[in-house]
Amino acid sequence: MRTRSQSRNSNRQQQQVPPTFIEPFNLVEHIENQAPPVVTMDDNRTMTQLLEAPTVGYEDAIIVPEITADNFELKHGLLTLVQNKQFFGHDKEDPHAHIRYFNKITSTMKFPNVPSTSVKLMLFPFSLEGAARIWLEKEPPRSILTWDDLVSKFINKFFPPSKTTNLRNEITRFQQRFDETFYEA
Repeated sequence: MRTRSQSRNSNRQQQQVPPTFIEPFNLVEHIENQAPPVVTMDDNRTMTQLLEAPTVGYEDAIIVPEITADNFELKHGLLTLVQNKQFFGHDKEDPHAHIRYFNKITSTMKFPNVPSTSVKLMLFPFSLEGAARIWLEKEPPRSILTWDDLVSKFINKFFPPSKTTNLRNEITRFQQRFDETFYEA
């Protein structure tokens, strides 16, 4: 009678396969025999030119019309006033109130031979911070030509028509419960 270990050993002896020999692979020789890849350039720039940082694509979204007035300069106090109440782009902020406040500040100073819309276009980026500033920086270069363009894009971004519709629906669906007074409702 065979034990289990004896039967296992006899099965292994029958299943053995003779070893096969494989040619040795020489990696260094393989790499040396390959031709280097050919890299073609579409332009004829020098290496120095290729390594230079790009200087295009950094234009602002807002285009301020040329100001022809002599000795025009924005005062530091006006910049400070604008930056005192910045718009961050939070859900609870009112972009309409920001535009009204911004108009009030910019209307306090008049510059001879300088359109007020040009001053507004120059100052508006200083009134933004956080998500609002990121929005303005992501606008395509040279895409805002007038003050009306800027206000329209700003309001549509931070107070879109969908928000108006949601507020209108909330008002029209208002219902007072039986157990509450109108004041409580």
